[in-house]
Amino acid sequence: MDAPLRHCDSPYRYRRQATRPVQVGPVGLGADNPVRVQSMLTCDTMDTEACIRDSIALAEVGCEIVRITAPTVKDAANLESIVAGLRARGCGVPIVADIHFKPQAALEAARWVEKVRVNPGNYADSKKFAVREYSDAEYDAEIGRIREKFAPLVELCKARGVAMRIGTNHGSLSDRIMNRYGDTPLGMVESALEFARIARELDYHEFVFSMKASNPKVMIAAYRLLVARLRALGPDWAYPIHLGVTEAGDGEDGRIKSAIGIGSLLADGIGDTVRVSLTEDSVHEIPVAKALVTLFTGDTVHPGIPLEPEPALSFDPFRYARRATSRIERCGFGLGGEETVRVALPRAQWEKIAHKIDRMGDYRPELVLEESGVRPVDPRDAVAVAAINALAEPQLVTVSDGLDLPVI
Repeated sequence: MDAPLRHCDSPYRYRRQATRPVQVGPVGLGADNPVRVQSMLTCDTMDTEACIRDSIALAEVGCEIVRITAPTVKDAANLESIVAGLRARGCGVPIVADIHFKPQAALEAARWVEKVRVNPGNYADSKKFAVREYSDAEYDAEIGRIREKFAPLVELCKARGVAMRIGTNHGSLSDRIMNRYGDTPLGMVESALEFARIARELDYHEFVFSMKASNPKVMIAAYRLLVARLRALGPDWAYPIHLGVTEAGDGEDGRIKSAIGIGSLLADGIGDTVRVSLTEDSVHEIPVAKALVTLFTGDTVHPGIPLEPEPALSFDPFRYARRATSRIERCGFGLGGEETVRVALPRAQWEKIAHKIDRMGDYRPELVLEESGVRPVDPRDAVAVAAINALAEPQLVTVSDGLDLPVI
């Protein structure tokens, strides 16, 4: 019987996943390198001065890698001027060319930049939304066609020492992948692995993976499944991981979505470079990314909870499902079961906003914590947990404040 897939060493103890080193110009990814922070320009790639100015601005606030879109061969060719301008002004930040649809643009970009990002969903395939069944022979023939288009880029990157990101997007899976695996995390993983196998066949290993989606639940599942598959393939497949939530948004929404997606995976020990994708000026992404990375850096990392033996997971880490609970009533609201997740505030915070609660609409809190009957508990206290489990009626419980517990 095959062993179950594991996406991390332990869900109860933090340990960053060991990965191969990949060099992006002067910046190392994976292995013993710190988790790197990166961003992407929003200006026109043909506006050389704007690209230089914005890249320098990002580097000055701590961005370690800058990505620039190259949708056409003409855009890709202008990367030569952008990189030359940056180096002439003493800015050594590595540049990544972002490629979709155009293999020729990728080949041009690889002449000038330190890293190329390709999307397996559209690098060698055009989206026709066609529904068809592929026989194994037909599917293998499609892989051969992809190899013909992808191999020249791999060979060029290998010859020039250029790194690559094989970056799957949930919203742009190929018809071939969609027909065999569906619009699923598994399809995202298989799409990336197809390209990775070709790279490895050509003895090229300077690449990283990403599994980006705008929905953090899909993104988390896809990254966990990818890492579990890589672990199953063996340590030689431990390539670095780039984390990001696609177009997370702006303001609080964008930051919350990024914290959920990126933060959850960093807590799993997954992630070697991070980009927080906000629909704001790119420089605003860097403090958010740094704040997330800092939680899992150096002395801020909690060693974890020593448990012998470790309990089995009570949920499937590769598929989102809300935990099943009993429904109870508190303060006139239903909690648990199929009810909406309720928002509770401590009395002191409730009183601070009491004057405007009636005008808060969807943002209105529903419960005063001290009136909800919630029972704080230390999850390490077996006696306290057993006492709650022995009660006849279901209880509202929470982890006690002030405990020295890790973010896992």
